[in-house]
Amino acid sequence: MKFITVENYETLSRKAAAIIAAEVIAKPDCVLGLATGSSPVGTYKNLSEWCKNGDLDFSCVSSINLDEYTGLDGSNDQSYRYFMNNNLFDHININKDKTFVPNGKATDIKAECEAYDNRIKEMGIDIQLLGIGVDGHIGFNEPDEFFTKETHQVTLDPSTIEANARFFESIDDVPKTAVTMGMGGIMSAKKVLLIANGQNKKDILEKAFYGPIDPKVPASILQLHPDVTVIFSEN
Repeated sequence: MKFITVENYETLSRKAAAIIAAEVIAKPDCVLGLATGSSPVGTYKNLSEWCKNGDLDFSCVSSINLDEYTGLDGSNDQSYRYFMNNNLFDHININKDKTFVPNGKATDIKAECEAYDNRIKEMGIDIQLLGIGVDGHIGFNEPDEFFTKETHQVTLDPSTIEANARFFESIDDVPKTAVTMGMGGIMSAKKVLLIANGQNKKDILEKAFYGPIDPKVPASILQLHPDVTVIFSEN
């Protein structure tokens, strides 16, 4: 594991974007595992600017996202498909037909999860970008008694709902369930890049990477991955 501490969010975002950009340059048809939330916004902004300037070409790249709220259509401005379009896909020359986000509106969520796992196996993930929750969740894999391998529907922890309430008009509007890539999909990535910003993430990073491997701290499973880079900014 490589642990990098930087001085601020802007530096974190540039370093994370540079790692992803290096993957795209080295393998133009790579598969990027992507994340949502506030942490990767700066990373996506840098990638968008570099593409606009002609320094990066995403025309042969594919992507597969970690998760999506249950019940939200991709046109909903709080859905993760909308987030990805708004923060990255609309600003780079990627073929959107090769960008995949779980279908939270699927009539058969179990079948959607199985199909998503098959897609992950078929495509493979070259580098998986992750954030981390204050409770250690990655994707929407919440603290539990066991690690869930497959893509699955999850009931969101109250702390996750509270953390995401800032994106909605009220906490009551936050969906209570989501579809998330399981630990098997995340761990199948050839490389993992985890970014964390702020003092409130310091304790959980220590628990996740220097404490015991425990499903109650979901990110701790990454200790078993052979190629993990963590970038942490205190400010």
